[in-house]
Amino acid sequence: MALSKTERKIRIRRRIRKVSFGTAERPRLSVFRSNKEIYAQLIDDNKGVTLAAASSRDKDIEAKGTKTEIANAVGKAIAEKAKKAGIETIAFDRGGNLYHGRVKSLAEGAREAGLKF
Repeated sequence: MALSKTERKIRIRRRIRKVSFGTAERPRLSVFRSNKEIYAQLIDDNKGVTLAAASSRDKDIEAKGTKTEIANAVGKAIAEKAKKAGIETIAFDRGGNLYHGRVKSLAEGAREAGLKF
């Protein structure tokens, strides 16, 4: 029997988390995508601490345009916060989502702003 959409996403998320691990020097950029919003956070898995976070609900991010354009702005915002924290390289965690659409746009926005994956 085929897996449901959520079961499939959970399996993919577990498989990604086996490999992707964040440290203080190279934190994990975790992406969560809901139907309306998109969230990103930099996580140090050694300490279990979130170093920086950005989302489409933040006041400094203009919520105008398509969801893909907003995701790009969130990527740029998280990259700016990472630069302020002294972080240049990250490990990307797509959170079980396909690297397509809004998740890809967020990653491209972060790369444009200077983060290295």
